[in-house]
Amino acid sequence: MKLQLGCGPLALPGWINIDNQPYDGVDRVLDVTQELPYDDVRFIFAEHFIEHLALDDATALLRDCRRALAHDGVLRLSTPNLDWVWASHYKRVMTPQEAVLACFAINRAFRGWGHQFLYNETTLTSLLRDAGFARVVRCEYGASEHEELRGLERHEWQPDFDGLPHILILEASGRGGSAPEYLEEPRAMFRRDAAAK
Repeated sequence: MKLQLGCGPLALPGWINIDNQPYDGVDRVLDVTQELPYDDVRFIFAEHFIEHLALDDATALLRDCRRALAHDGVLRLSTPNLDWVWASHYKRVMTPQEAVLACFAINRAFRGWGHQFLYNETTLTSLLRDAGFARVVRCEYGASEHEELRGLERHEWQPDFDGLPHILILEASGRGGSAPEYLEEPRAMFRRDAAAK
């Protein structure tokens, strides 16, 4: 069994395509922030989806994906890379005009497409380990050691900037991972800040 989460109108043949809207090609209309009604899943794929969820909802979804996957199942996530956004949109020394433009560009990257939380590789890897995944591997666009996960991405692609990929693609598998100690303090601070709003 293969699940595509947050597919929108871009359904994948041979996959169970899931969205919270009844687009053409959607097999199941579900709110994936609630428990996934699946077990023993071989692959889960979500392209440019997780960044549209609040951090707590994304964290819960990652844990539920680990639960729903078979022991050797794989989760493939494709999401904008915060490090690329920062490096390509912002520099330390700017003219006033450049500073204003950079400010709007960063905010557009964060909120312009309904993003709730953008990830860099270290943070997303830490959250995947916290969800119970033992192995996390960064992949190139369209590439995977698993044939079923190759060539899935359809979102626009931009060239690397300063060696940083535009799109962060991670595959998580195995059981038994745990979060590094350094994850909890910033996550707790973020939750306090969000609760204060």
